[in-house]
Amino acid sequence: MKKSTALSLIAALSLILVTGCSGNTTKNYILATGGTSGTYYPFGGAIANVWNSKIENMNVTAQATGASAENLRLINKGEAEFAIVQNDVMDYAYNGTDLFAGEKLSNIMTIGTMYPEVVQIAVSKASGITSVADFKGKRISVGAAGSGVEFNAKQIMEGYGLTFDDIKKSNLSFKESADGIQNGTLDGCFITAGVPNAALQELAFTAGLILIPVDGQAADRICAKYGYYTKTVIPGGTYKGTDEDVGALAIMATLAVSSKLDENTVYEMTKTLFDNLTDLGNGHAKGKEVSAKTAVTGVSVPFHPGAIKYYKEIGLMK
Repeated sequence: MKKSTALSLIAALSLILVTGCSGNTTKNYILATGGTSGTYYPFGGAIANVWNSKIENMNVTAQATGASAENLRLINKGEAEFAIVQNDVMDYAYNGTDLFAGEKLSNIMTIGTMYPEVVQIAVSKASGITSVADFKGKRISVGAAGSGVEFNAKQIMEGYGLTFDDIKKSNLSFKESADGIQNGTLDGCFITAGVPNAALQELAFTAGLILIPVDGQAADRICAKYGYYTKTVIPGGTYKGTDEDVGALAIMATLAVSSKLDENTVYEMTKTLFDNLTDLGNGHAKGKEVSAKTAVTGVSVPFHPGAIKYYKEIGLMK
């Protein structure tokens, strides 16, 4: 074979290899979640595993973060493509209100809601508290400063005619809050999370706890003013020593996405997720609570066109 012919053949083969590889370029994405001890991080890992195992050349990394508010800022800045967030915090970010006052985020959209996160209000047995109305003068943790939990606490207390000025407020993590109730430095706490919550489970097994209901006219007032809340029930037996059902309010853990991602990619990822809910449920217990039908509810931020395409395909949107 002549040298020139051989070189031409090598060049042609190289072009084929390069072209073939470029057509199979791995897509690398970040899914922002939450702290490693919370629900978002392992649940996000289960979502990433579905996408990575079912979509060719897909590499989604579940990244531990400070949860909802940070996640939305990461998407808005282009430092993450997906995130798990509270639907109320997403509403604040999109509209530039509450903890996002003066900071309207324009690059966030919705894929769908995932599962309910219940605002759980726990108090010590020694506190004598039987209602949120009894919080006046008490030592209450309302979650981390500037967190979605803090705004949940503010809004629920408002439904009972109270403000943060009426309590001895602490801004503590879930574990720190449970520890405070156990060691007697706190009377109660707010925890917005999937049920059951690990910190409250541990507290129930050690010092014990009482769950405080949010129901009746107070719940009606709160839901009427803040449309992202839904009424729910914490079943009796969820935590050791809590035998009766307890009325509560919930917001929804929501899968957010960058508005800059193309329609076809988001469509494929939405379809793949909901077509493989069994795998998601096997990966994390919260996956068993996810369904396409409920994913289109509780949403106040626009859906991504790729998600809309999927929901129309299965008859959930017109």
